[in-house]
Amino acid sequence: MGCLIICLSQLAFLVFLLHSQPTSSSSFSSSSTLLCSQEQSSALLKFKQLHSYPTSSSSKYSDDCDQKKESWKEGRDCCSWGGVTCDTMGRDVISLDLSCSELQGTIHSNSSLFLLPNLQELNLAFNCFNSPISSGFGQFAKLEKLNLSSSQFSGLVPHELSKLSKLSSLDLSGNKQVSLNTSVMRRLVQNLTKLTELRLDAVQMSLVSLDSLMNLSSSLTVLSLNGCGLHGNLPYNIFRLPNLRELSLICNPELRGAFPTTNWSNPLMFLDVSTTGFSGPLPNSIDNLKFLKHLGLSQCNFNGSVPASFGNLTQITELDLSSNNFVGELPSSLSNLKKLSFLNLRCNKLSGSIPESFGNLTKVTYCHLSSNNFIGHIPSSLSNLKDLTFLDLGGNNFEGTLPDFMTKLTKLTNLDLNSNHLIGQIGEFQHAKSLEILLLYNNRLNGSIPKSISNLVKLQKLDISSNNLSGTIEFDMFSKLNEIDFLDLSYNSLSLSINNNLKYTFPKLKYLKLASCNITRFPYFLRTLEFLDTLDLSNNRIKGQVPKWMFKVLGSLKSLNLSHNSLTSIEQIPGKNLENLDLHANFLQGTFPVPPSSVVFFSISNNNLSGEIPCSICNLTSLQILDISFNNLTGTIPQCLGYLSDFLSVMDLRTNRFHGTIPEMFAKCKSLRTLVFNHNQLEGSLPQSLVNCRKLEVLDFGNNKINDSFPYWLEALPKLQVLVLRCNRFYGQIENFKAISSFAMLRIIDLSQNNFMGHLTSNFFEGLKAIKTVNENEVPLKYIGEDYYQDSIMVVWKGQELKLERILTIFTTIDLSCNKFHGQIPKVLGTLQFLRELNLSHNSLSGYIPSSLGNLLVLESLDLSSNMLNGSIPMQLTRLTFLAVLNLSQNKLIGPIPQGLQFNTFQNNSYIGNKGLCGFPLSKKCMIVEPPPSEEDNDLKFTSGFGWRAVMMGYGCGFVYGIAIGYLVSKSRKPQWLVSLVGISCFQI
Repeated sequence: MGCLIICLSQLAFLVFLLHSQPTSSSSFSSSSTLLCSQEQSSALLKFKQLHSYPTSSSSKYSDDCDQKKESWKEGRDCCSWGGVTCDTMGRDVISLDLSCSELQGTIHSNSSLFLLPNLQELNLAFNCFNSPISSGFGQFAKLEKLNLSSSQFSGLVPHELSKLSKLSSLDLSGNKQVSLNTSVMRRLVQNLTKLTELRLDAVQMSLVSLDSLMNLSSSLTVLSLNGCGLHGNLPYNIFRLPNLRELSLICNPELRGAFPTTNWSNPLMFLDVSTTGFSGPLPNSIDNLKFLKHLGLSQCNFNGSVPASFGNLTQITELDLSSNNFVGELPSSLSNLKKLSFLNLRCNKLSGSIPESFGNLTKVTYCHLSSNNFIGHIPSSLSNLKDLTFLDLGGNNFEGTLPDFMTKLTKLTNLDLNSNHLIGQIGEFQHAKSLEILLLYNNRLNGSIPKSISNLVKLQKLDISSNNLSGTIEFDMFSKLNEIDFLDLSYNSLSLSINNNLKYTFPKLKYLKLASCNITRFPYFLRTLEFLDTLDLSNNRIKGQVPKWMFKVLGSLKSLNLSHNSLTSIEQIPGKNLENLDLHANFLQGTFPVPPSSVVFFSISNNNLSGEIPCSICNLTSLQILDISFNNLTGTIPQCLGYLSDFLSVMDLRTNRFHGTIPEMFAKCKSLRTLVFNHNQLEGSLPQSLVNCRKLEVLDFGNNKINDSFPYWLEALPKLQVLVLRCNRFYGQIENFKAISSFAMLRIIDLSQNNFMGHLTSNFFEGLKAIKTVNENEVPLKYIGEDYYQDSIMVVWKGQELKLERILTIFTTIDLSCNKFHGQIPKVLGTLQFLRELNLSHNSLSGYIPSSLGNLLVLESLDLSSNMLNGSIPMQLTRLTFLAVLNLSQNKLIGPIPQGLQFNTFQNNSYIGNKGLCGFPLSKKCMIVEPPPSEEDNDLKFTSGFGWRAVMMGYGCGFVYGIAIGYLVSKSRKPQWLVSLVGISCFQI
C-alpha cells in the first residue's frame, strides 16, 4: 500500500512528464476491427494477472490508471486495451504504457512481458516492483523508448540494456536503490549510439568513473543526472555535445567542474548544476547559449562578478545564482532579459545599488535578492513589475523610507524587507490585497501600525518586530485576519491594549510573539486560540501569579517564553506537548517546579527558588538544555541529572547553594557541551567520568571547595575550549600529560586562586594549538556554543572581574595567578601568538621576563606582578601595540623602563615595588650610561626612536581595532563580552 501512495503522490509529475515527451501514437485508442495475435494477448493478460495488486489492497486513485487494466478483457482485441498500441496491421503490440498501474512483484527474465518482440515503446513508470531490473529487457531488439522511472526497482543496472541499440530514450530516474558501475556505464555509452534522452536521477552512480561519460552520443538532447552521488571532475566535452538541450546535474555535492571558457555553443535551453562543487568565475562564453531559458547555479562555489554578458541571454526565463560567492555590483545589462520571470540572487556578496533599469524586467514574478550587501534606496522603477508576486530584499543594507509603490502591487503575495536600515512610517496597504507574507522586522521603521493591515484578509505571516514603532495599539485591529498563523509585534515601543470583553478567534494562529509590548496581564483572548503552538510574552510587565485559566492554553503549546517579567509563582506547568519553556529573570519563589517530561529546553534561572531539586526531575528524558542558575537552591546534586537524556547538551547550575560532592554521573553524556557548576559549595574531587563527555566545550567549576590535583585526564576531551577551576582548593603540579597536543582546543584557562605549585611546564603550553591559530579575520565573528543558549563565564580581564555574556572564539586568556608556582616563565609562552591576556601574578616565579613575550602581538593585558622576577624589562615588549594593561609591580626588576609606543601610556603603578627600575614614568632618573646595544637590541632599534608619533600610531591601531569590533557587534546586533565590571582581590585558599 505504501507504493500505491507513492504512485498517487507522483501522478501529477507523471502527467507533466508524459505531456513533455513525444509519443508515436495514442496509448488508449486502437481500431476495434483489428485483432492482435492470440500469443501477445495472452502474454499481456498473464503479465497483468501476475503483477497486479490483489483487489482488496487496490486503491482507485486515478480513473486514467484504472481504465488501463479495467479494459483488459479476455476475448477483446488487445489493440483496444488501455495503454496498448499496435502497428497499422493490428497484429503486433508496438507500444505499452502501464505507468501508474498498481503493478508489483519481480519481473523475471522469462516473464510473458518479453513475448512482445516488436515492442518499440515501454513505460512502466510509477509502479512498485520492489525488485531488480530484469536482464530480459535486453531482449527488446526494436525498443526505442524505455521508461522504468520511480517504480521501486533495485540492484545493479543489467548490462543487457546495452543491447538495445535502437534505444533513443532511457529513463531509470527515481529508483534510489538502483546503481550503476563504470563497466555497465561504458557499455551503455558505447552501444546506445542513437540515444537522445538519458534520465538517471537518483540512480546511485558513486562507483561510476566520470571518464565513462566522455563518449556520450552526439545526438543526445537530454542528460539528467540529479542526485546520483557523482564525484570527481566532470569532463568538458559534456557541455559541448552539439545537440544538447537539457543538462541537469542537481544535488551532486562532490561533483566538481567549471564551464568551458571557449568553444561553447549549442542549443542548450535548460542548464542546472545547483548543489554541486562547481566553482570559479563564470566565463563570458556563457553568452553563446542563445537559446537558454533556465540557468540554475544555486549552492555552488562560483565566485567573481556576475558577467555583463548575461545581458545577451535574451531568451532566459529563470535565473538562479543563489548561495554562491559572487561579488561586486549587478550589471545593468541584466535589464535586457525581457522574458525573465524568476530571479534568485540571494546569499551572495553582491554590493552596490540595484540599477534603476531593473524596472524593465516587467515579466518578473519572483525576485529574491536577500542576504547580500546591497546599499542605497530601493529603486522606484520596481513599481513597473506589475506581475510581481514574490519580493525578498531582506538582509541587506538598504536605506531610506519604505517605497510607496510596494503597497500598491496588487499581485504581490510575499514581501520581505527584513534586516535593512529602512526608516519612516509603514504606508497604507490599501491595494496589496493579495499579500500573504509581510516581513519588515529588524529595521528602523517608526510611527504607528497602519490600520489598513486589518484589511489584508489573506495575510498568513506578519512580522514587524525590532523596529521603532510606537503608540497604543488595539489588538482587535487584527481580528479580521482569519488566515494569520504567525504574528510578531515584539521589541518596539508599542503599548498593547487588550479588551477582555472581546473574543478573537484567530482559527489558524500558531505563533504569537508579543515580547516587549508593555503588557501588564495575560491577554484573555488566549483562551480561544486552540491551535497556538508558540507564545512569547517575554520582556513585559506581567506581575504576580500565572492565572489558572492559562493552564488550558499551556496544554496545547510547544514553546512558551515568559522570561523578564515580574511573575512570583506558577502552581504547575501543564502541557504534554511543551518542548521549550523559558521562565528566567522573574521573581518566582518557592520550590522547584518540574516541567512536563516532553520538555527539551528549560530555563528558570535568575529567580528566587529555594529548596532541593525534586527527584521527579529525573523524568525529563527529552531534556537538552537545563539552566537553573542564579537561584537559592540547596541540597546535593541528584545523580540522575547525568542520566536524564542522551541529548542533554547544557547543564547550568551556577550560583546556587548546592553542597556535597559531585556525583560520578557522567557515563551517559555523549551530547554534553556545556557544564557550569560555578559559585556553589561543592567539595571533594572532580568526577573522572567526565572523560566520557567527548563533545564538552565549556567546563566551569570555579568558586567551590573542590580539593583535588590538576585533572590532566581532561586532555582526552578533544573539543574543550573553556576550563575554569578558579577559587577552589586544587593542589600539586600541572603535569602528567600523555598526549602530544594536550588541550589543543583550549582558549580560556583560569586556574587562579588555588594551591597549585611547582614549575610551569613547557609541554602544557605547547599543546595549546587554538591560541596559536585563531582566525581573527573571520566574519561574522563566531561564538562558542549555539544560538539557543548563550554560554557565559566570569573571568578576570585587565584586572577586573568581567562577565562574558557570549564567548567569542577569538577571546583567549590564561590566568594562573594566586598560586604557588616557582621557577622561570617558559619561553614557549611566546608561541601563543593570539593570546589576549596573560596573568601569572601572585606566585613565586623568578628569573628573567622572556623576550619571547614580545611575539604576543595581540596581547592586551599582561600581569606578572607580585613575583620574584629579576633582570631588565625586555625591549621586545614595546612591540605589543594592543597592550592596554601592564602590571610588573612588586618584583626585583632593574634598569631603564623601555620607552615608545604603548609603554608611554603606563603609569607608576605598573612598576611600583621594583627599586632597581628607573626612567619614565618613575621619578627616578637613569644615571648610568647605557651600554652599546646588543645584536638583539639592534633589531628593535626602531622602538626607541619614534617618540610620540609612535605612541599615536599605537593608539591608532588599538582604536581601529576597537571600532572594527564595535561595528561587527552593531551589525550582528548581538551582545559581546562586556556586561558588568566589579572589583576583584586575590587571595589564597
